Amino acid sequence: MKYYIIAGEASGDLHGSNLMKAIKNEDSQAEFRFWGGDLMQAQGGDMVKHYKELAFMGFAEVIMNLRTILGNIRFCKKDILQYRPDCVIFIDYPGFNLRICEFVKKAGIKTFYYISPQVWAWKSGRVKTIKKYVDRMFVILPFEKDFYKKYDYTVDFVGHPLLDVLKDMPDLNESEFRKTHGLSTKPIIALLPGSRKQEIRKMLSAMLSVEKDFTEYEFVIAGAPSMDKEFYQQFLSSHVKIVSNQTYSLLRISQAALVTSGTATLETALLNVPEVVCYKGSRISYEIAKRLIKHIRYISLVNLIMDRLVVQELIQNDLNYNNLKKELTKITQSDYQKKLKKEYDELRHKLGDSGASKNTAHLLVEELKKG
Repeated sequence: MKYYIIAGEASGDLHGSNLMKAIKNEDSQAEFRFWGGDLMQAQGGDMVKHYKELAFMGFAEVIMNLRTILGNIRFCKKDILQYRPDCVIFIDYPGFNLRICEFVKKAGIKTFYYISPQVWAWKSGRVKTIKKYVDRMFVILPFEKDFYKKYDYTVDFVGHPLLDVLKDMPDLNESEFRKTHGLSTKPIIALLPGSRKQEIRKMLSAMLSVEKDFTEYEFVIAGAPSMDKEFYQQFLSSHVKIVSNQTYSLLRISQAALVTSGTATLETALLNVPEVVCYKGSRISYEIAKRLIKHIRYISLVNLIMDRLVVQELIQNDLNYNNLKKELTKITQSDYQKKLKKEYDELRHKLGDSGASKNTAHLLVEELKKG
């Protein structure tokens, strides 16, 4: 069968690649055409556009690039009709994907959504669109099944794909890793400032402001796969290192981390690394988001899943030098780290077993076989 997949971010590329691999185990004749990245490309098929061309963040940035976004939507619709797949699989990326989903459904093509948009946080009106145009939704957060049930829409909880990714990681030789990347023997504080230029500009200077107060540690930036190393240089002193496209390996040898809100907060927790969650957007984007987001007490996935404050969140004006120094000091203390890792154990339990990609692929292919 022919599968058309749309992933618009680095995380979507990761989970899309694992889903493609699982689909091939279910359907030996599978053919793929996709919007994604290098990981999906490695699974075979034809890449239409790389997610690097699609990375627009926040309300203001979207408005500034509206012509490009609308052009991509028109092109995508035309490309799907020409390819005529058996189904289209949407991976998160709701601003783009929900527009395409309506078009695809009306064209008589099966629609599957893997990794739900965060409609439980804001834009709950999108549930009506999902009910109308998504044939089957596969969710990865345990509370999402109950959320959709309130709207009389049945979804499949398949487990979280990060559990698969982390389970399959090879052994890591820490001394070799440090040598390869020119790192010292000091304990490491990892900095995860995001994957887009806009958020890196906002986050990295704040994160680095406390470096001088933690001289017993080495601060190391996790370089995003979509970003050239040269971009980071404008923010750095000469002794701050960058490790590109090796975030999981870096986290595995880190004592603590400063993490921009997003999927990375959950990745960091599942790797047992104490963290401070950071977020600072443009003033316009933040003010609009604050008015639209309802009934949500936290921004990090860790706290949302646990439904309580497990990792500290420093948002907008609270992300400042004094608060960052205080919270980083706290999470580097051994007693606090032991307590936090017990919370992380409970987090893993709530996320269920591994096998999200396999579960989704099986359900998806079975649905297609029904015709």
